Amino acid sequence: MVQSNHETIRMNPNIQEKPETLTKLFIRKFKKNKLAVLGAVVLLIIILSALLAPWIAPCNPGQTNLANKLAPPGADHWLGTDRFGRDVFSRLLYGGRISLLVGFGSVAGALVIGTTIGAVAGYCGGIIDAILMRFVDIVISIPSIFLLITIVAIFQPGVEKLIFILAITSWTTTARIVRGEFLSLRTREFVLASKTIGTRPSKIIFSHILPNAMGPIIVTATLLIGTVILTEAALSYLGLGVQPPTPSWGNMLEDAQNFTVLLKAPWYPAFPGLMILITVLCFNFVGDGLRDALDPKGNL
Repeated sequence: MVQSNHETIRMNPNIQEKPETLTKLFIRKFKKNKLAVLGAVVLLIIILSALLAPWIAPCNPGQTNLANKLAPPGADHWLGTDRFGRDVFSRLLYGGRISLLVGFGSVAGALVIGTTIGAVAGYCGGIIDAILMRFVDIVISIPSIFLLITIVAIFQPGVEKLIFILAITSWTTTARIVRGEFLSLRTREFVLASKTIGTRPSKIIFSHILPNAMGPIIVTATLLIGTVILTEAALSYLGLGVQPPTPSWGNMLEDAQNFTVLLKAPWYPAFPGLMILITVLCFNFVGDGLRDALDPKGNL
């Protein structure tokens, strides 16, 4: 019988076990969280389906057929049709592209803004930290939904503008987390050694401290994507987000709030609502798994 590595090491104490790499340790800890693994798999399927929508979608998402409106799910239209006769399955695939684009694009912008402000505040400290954090407090104190509605109403809705608006209103949490990490890391030996040899502050911030603070930033980004997708859906539901005929899960829900649709096709609003629910839940599951896997104090 072939002995396992651990059994061999126990029987031969002179043999030293090869240290586990950080990548393998991360994967092993992440795989312990079954919900996180399930969420990652489902997210991968959703993202690939959205990216491959032109090849997967059976119909043109904008093609109307009033003679076949509100058709129930069947062989011709797997998830039925909407009140304009458009294929719901095709619109879900293309709508996923828009909703995910808004989520990833907005979070990328928010990370750039929040990380820069948090890094400068945490590294410099003193009066600079006080001014930047008071600015963060002011932004946080403004009700986000009213701020979003006001900005969208001024600049007019659209995908690119929505990404920009959500980015400039979603960075505060990242800034606070990054600031806390920098306040802790700036007193470490490797930072003090870099200062001693005259390394530029910008290089210390972005080359030495920031890589060591990436764990919490990645977790925050993962959780924030789900929040942004929900926000986009809410704005689109109110008619202030992605505008028809461009599909998104939010404006599909807005289209389904028609009383006639709810009576004749109550299944129609369930599909975009279910996609939003599943996607946000999966991002939250993955975020929890990443948090546990990146925690150095977690169980091994």
